[in-house]
Amino acid sequence: MLDTARSDPARTLPPVVYLPCVEHVRNPQDAVVEYRRTKDHRVALLVYSALDRLQSCCGDDQPWVVCPTTMLAPLMQAVPFDLVLLDAVIPDEHRGLAGNPRPRHTTA
Repeated sequence: MLDTARSDPARTLPPVVYLPCVEHVRNPQDAVVEYRRTKDHRVALLVYSALDRLQSCCGDDQPWVVCPTTMLAPLMQAVPFDLVLLDAVIPDEHRGLAGNPRPRHTTA
């Protein structure tokens, strides 16, 4: 976990990360990144260091977009978040709705 008030995510994360998205889109510029609220009401950005980690932590049906880590600062200005969670496991009950399969990834 990285507290954005105390550290620069671009300095401590891999050069490229995978971000879970709300839904599948054809154009990556249309991707809507998925944020999570923590128990203490902070807004967390989930980032994954590899695609296989995103799939094992979020499920095979999780839409995603790949993002250079340097783009996290502009992303934070667009939609402020309090912390970055690296390779966080999302429990099955908090993943996509059963019976409502989501496409696997965002494509160009």
